Amino acid sequence: MAWFGARPHLTRVLRLKSGADTGSRGIIKPMLDLRIQQHFIDSADLQYQAAETLAKPLDAGVQALMACVTSGGKVLVCGEGSAAALAQYFASLFVGGFERERPELAAIALRHEGLGDPAYASLARQVRALGQAGDVLLLLTANGEEEGLMRALHAAHERDMTVIALTGKGGGAVAKALRETDVHVGIPHDRAARIREVQQLALHCLCDGVDAQLMGDQDTLSSD
Repeated sequence: MAWFGARPHLTRVLRLKSGADTGSRGIIKPMLDLRIQQHFIDSADLQYQAAETLAKPLDAGVQALMACVTSGGKVLVCGEGSAAALAQYFASLFVGGFERERPELAAIALRHEGLGDPAYASLARQVRALGQAGDVLLLLTANGEEEGLMRALHAAHERDMTVIALTGKGGGAVAKALRETDVHVGIPHDRAARIREVQQLALHCLCDGVDAQLMGDQDTLSSD
């Protein structure tokens, strides 16, 4: 919600609410407060609406990860831009454990390396070098159109790997390239910030689901 260019009557309400005088500082602060609150409201609203839609594909993602780790496989994770940080975050949780102590699971966050190739070719090269049949490639993207991720996806298919794609904005080219045996977790939103927030929650669900499958359905959701 954009609060810039607020109508005169809204400006007056904001002034009265803040107890501010007619100076501009009294207007800007409550407007910023409301803008911040709107981020929380929009994020919570999307997560609430997406919960039922994403439950089944996330369940399928957990099963794909379980098939991988119980057969001695590993998870390769990648994204571009801010999604690369989410990839590293997931790998650390998957290796070290989410909310319970458990044996380590194999996960590697891929990143662009100086391999003498253009950046868009780096991820695919790493998938071909590290990936094997039975492994999983976890892709994180907001729009599904990055060439580097598309090449990584095709490299995973060449290695007979399962792909789990967390996307937004309909999934783009990534969603279209997925096979029936792959898993698509499509966040139903167009704004990158909201997509990233739900993707992080989805990663938590994947980690928690694997832990529950491996160690039993312990009620950790309500613990402090």
